[in-house]
Amino acid sequence: MYCQEYVLIDMYGVIIEESKGNFIPYTYQHFAESEYERITKAFREEGIFGKAQAGKLSSHDFLAYLGYDDPEGAMKDYLEHYLTLDAGFKSFAEKINKGRKLVLLSNDVSEWSEYLTDFHDINKYFYDKIVSGDVGVKKPDSDMFTLAVSHLKCRAEDCVFIDNSANNLNAAAKLGIKTILFNRDGETYEGTTVNSFSELEDLLS
Repeated sequence: MYCQEYVLIDMYGVIIEESKGNFIPYTYQHFAESEYERITKAFREEGIFGKAQAGKLSSHDFLAYLGYDDPEGAMKDYLEHYLTLDAGFKSFAEKINKGRKLVLLSNDVSEWSEYLTDFHDINKYFYDKIVSGDVGVKKPDSDMFTLAVSHLKCRAEDCVFIDNSANNLNAAAKLGIKTILFNRDGETYEGTTVNSFSELEDLLS
């Protein structure tokens, strides 16, 4: 059932344990309470994080706008110390790459994704990487999945997509992509669900 050549996989909530990331609470922790109203407005009303994830702002401009004096240092500190690589990922990736093509499909700030994959030394596992900050569209927009299929020069039915978001999976399924929920957050999903990389490996074997 899951013999597809291309294995599309999400970053946050799958490869990285933190499903939503920790950046918003990280930011509140690094500024005085007198700045909270300004920061809240930037995140909620201006959608500044989403703009950066869609490639409309560079990491430097995004972090500088929030008020970080050292945007590069803040990016590195956050990505290195506040996010956790799932201990099962590397073993899974090594095995799945024997006959399959692992493709990162992630909503992320372009520079963050590149730094994170370098920092954890996982670039070598990916046949390709499709990141919202590079392509200008985010999941669950169907254009993200259409773009992925087009970029890989394959058919939707040649792909299986693993994500921790039912909304993202449902959007992909409408195009004919097989889907698997990585159940990091206890979401309800009518399709196939796994709880770990060992379970995912067994399912894809």
